[in-house]
Amino acid sequence: MLIKNIEQKIKINKTVSLASLAVALLMVLAGFGFAYQLIKESRKSLYVLDNGVPVLVKQTDELLNRPVEYRSQVELFHRLFFTLAPDDEYIKDNIGKALYLIDDTGKKEYTNLREKGFYNQLISSNAMVTVKTDSVKVDAEKRRFMFYGRQMINRKTALIVRKLITEGHFEDITRTPNNPHGVLLKDWRILDNSEISNQPKFSY
Repeated sequence: MLIKNIEQKIKINKTVSLASLAVALLMVLAGFGFAYQLIKESRKSLYVLDNGVPVLVKQTDELLNRPVEYRSQVELFHRLFFTLAPDDEYIKDNIGKALYLIDDTGKKEYTNLREKGFYNQLISSNAMVTVKTDSVKVDAEKRRFMFYGRQMINRKTALIVRKLITEGHFEDITRTPNNPHGVLLKDWRILDNSEISNQPKFSY
């Protein structure tokens, strides 16, 4: 009987010891997890000096901003590619910056326009070309975009407004100084560049 009681006490002690060990282990793991989470959150907090006063700011998750960056890249490319002045160096500089953001389809379109004499006509007619973005639609799953905008050609004799609808795909690449968003536009093509209006300018 005494031996039986001793065996039961040993079993109880063993069970209590194992349970205590398990609880202690869980508490240690929970502590590590909590500490890791605190460190992770603290790294998202930055202090920026505003006139000598530290202001707390929060970093946002890069994935949350990615759709915004895709739209921004599409808009930036179109603004650079289609904003032109009657200056050969200005045109080359803008086109050069735009071609860092796109694959060879951008180069092909530039070569096509140059061979048609489009840029020479702009320079000879002293025309300014600007583009206004109406909307940019991005399908992140299919990696596809649609650009809707208007192209304004301001000549001495007339203001021409043309529709500008393009489409293409995009892929993530390494960020560089020439491509800070790290997005490469691909398979780009112009769907509609038809004339909307042509308003003559009258000089008196």
